[in-house]
Amino acid sequence: MTETTTPASVPATGAERPRNPQRNRPQGQPQRTREVHPALEKLFELYPKLFGAHFLPLKLGAFQDLLAAHPEAFKKDELKVALGLHARSTRYLECVAAGHPRHNLQGEPVEPVAPEHVHHAIMEVFRRRQARSKEDLRPHVRARLMEAIEASGLSREAYAECIRTQDEVSTALLDEAFAELAAQAAKREALMRAFEASGKTEAEFADMYGMNPAEVGHTLERVRAARQA
Repeated sequence: MTETTTPASVPATGAERPRNPQRNRPQGQPQRTREVHPALEKLFELYPKLFGAHFLPLKLGAFQDLLAAHPEAFKKDELKVALGLHARSTRYLECVAAGHPRHNLQGEPVEPVAPEHVHHAIMEVFRRRQARSKEDLRPHVRARLMEAIEASGLSREAYAECIRTQDEVSTALLDEAFAELAAQAAKREALMRAFEASGKTEAEFADMYGMNPAEVGHTLERVRAARQA
């Protein structure tokens, strides 16, 4: 009697399970989609400008405002869960990272997002996207950090104190962002010194070096503002 063996790559019993069940889905059968919290659906109906296709940062205290405005529409615990899901979503973090101001329920900007909230949103979006991407996204996040630092108007020491990061990746990216900002500031200062030594008007100076007059004027104005700060 000859013993038969089953190849290791083939299951010993039953038919082989398809690797991609979606390919064998009968036509017309809908794909399973992630359920949306009922309170979020209601928020979308009531405030499409805030919870619609494009999210906007919510003002602090929006939870209490929603309960006061719609006491019959929302249960406190369910609304708290829904807003937590909303605030942790990548789309919401992205709008915070972009530096958009916070908005009230009427969709009006009412206050800026704190620098530490912008910073942590930038880093969280970066972590999520980097985990799914083979591309090195550090140059992109470094540029966003530079924009956030400049928008905050804080010194390096004040910014570091504000965000209080202890994560090695965040610290390294922040150091790189500050180093690049310092290098750019040094170049602007060097341009200003060359302009001051030239005795030329801004237009003449730009023409002498083949530079865009508008860009030269903008750069010199930034240096003047920095000197007065």
